[in-house]
Amino acid sequence: MSDLFEEVRLSLPHSELAAHLYGPQDGLPVIALHGWLDNAASFTRLAPRLQGLRIVALDFAGHGHSEHRPAGAGYAIWDYVLDVLQVAEQFGWKRFSLLGHSMGAIVSVLLAAALPERVERLALIDGLLPFTGEADSAPDKLGEALKAQLALAGKRKPVYARIEQAVEARMKGVGAVSREAAELLAQRGLMPVPGGYTWRTDSRLTLPSPLRLTREHAEAFVRRVQCPVSLVLAEQGLLLGHPSLSGLLQGLPFDLQRLAGGHHLHLDDELGAASVAACFNRFFAAP
Repeated sequence: MSDLFEEVRLSLPHSELAAHLYGPQDGLPVIALHGWLDNAASFTRLAPRLQGLRIVALDFAGHGHSEHRPAGAGYAIWDYVLDVLQVAEQFGWKRFSLLGHSMGAIVSVLLAAALPERVERLALIDGLLPFTGEADSAPDKLGEALKAQLALAGKRKPVYARIEQAVEARMKGVGAVSREAAELLAQRGLMPVPGGYTWRTDSRLTLPSPLRLTREHAEAFVRRVQCPVSLVLAEQGLLLGHPSLSGLLQGLPFDLQRLAGGHHLHLDDELGAASVAACFNRFFAAP
């Protein structure tokens, strides 16, 4: 499927990101954002099925072929928001839509709420709110994060003798995926090292967050979104089954679609990708 996209590198003021370009140059501008520890290959099955869109599928900083953040910097979710905005600036897009999965969906919501004049539509896959924390737990969480940062220098990423071992590990990771999906993510996410292969992702991505938004903060961003939103909820995903989320969604004018499949339903198999594409093609074609 590599002939369906163009590989590009984007030089931002503070970093260099990698991306896949899909669709006609005159298509509706869309930036596609993957989930935590994934990469641009997350959209390998879905993006070619979306009609009339010019899609920039990013590798987030620290993921895939994008640069890691410099020493001393971190990976706060709002830093990704700035990255996305600067990618849009590089393409000259004053108005654009966002296609986000999991963490990418959360980043999409934050940007759409903060700068509603810039975002045309949101197409979200099994993601909406960041993990939250309450004020009384903040000192303990910061302490845990600081200790983890000090201990990071002594840790090493796993090395797999064979690619198949890395694929099997990814199948069992957070947001478990099918073998085919794990293979697609591994093709872009692995690099050779002495003794075998390891993931390109920055080790700092696995550190605990030093500070989290409260639930009230997170919901304020969701409620502030003004553009049309289509949210795909996976039947075996991470969002369904949370009563508090159900109550929030009932009060929002979102287009909600419940589809069979797991958290990575858009990547796990062709049927899931086709089902998600059918929802989003209708959504983007709507007036």
